[in-house]
Amino acid sequence: MQRPGRAGLIPGVAGPSVELLQKIPLFAGLAPRELERLSGSFKERMFNAGDTVAVEGEGAAGFFVIESGEAVVAIGGEERGRLGPGDYFGDVALIDMGSRTATVTAESDLHCYGLTFWDFRPLVESDARIAWPRLQAMAQRLRDAEAATD
Repeated sequence: MQRPGRAGLIPGVAGPSVELLQKIPLFAGLAPRELERLSGSFKERMFNAGDTVAVEGEGAAGFFVIESGEAVVAIGGEERGRLGPGDYFGDVALIDMGSRTATVTAESDLHCYGLTFWDFRPLVESDARIAWPRLQAMAQRLRDAEAATD
């Protein structure tokens, strides 16, 4: 298995567009000004087809939103889904830096934007307008996950 790609960091490049961030439930409801501020904390990342972006069971500190390309999500070695433009993963890692719950592998060349826990936390701590909607979005995801297991 290839290790998560690290060489794909592109320094000095702007983050995701406000329009892309608005499509992510975790950030829905934030004002454009808040989304612009958040966008500036993202780093552009490129992964080649076949690169492992995240490894199930390993530590995590980052959230990714896909600009272009496709990725495969696997749990226990079994494919569980596919991700494409506008999809995201690693949102739980933004909160707890816990282990990855799935392996994500680039199916094609993947253009993403990544946000680390240590970049996200100061934003949340400094602005409750960012924090509270994130808590609500996470609570809804937990409810949806629990409903899916019933």
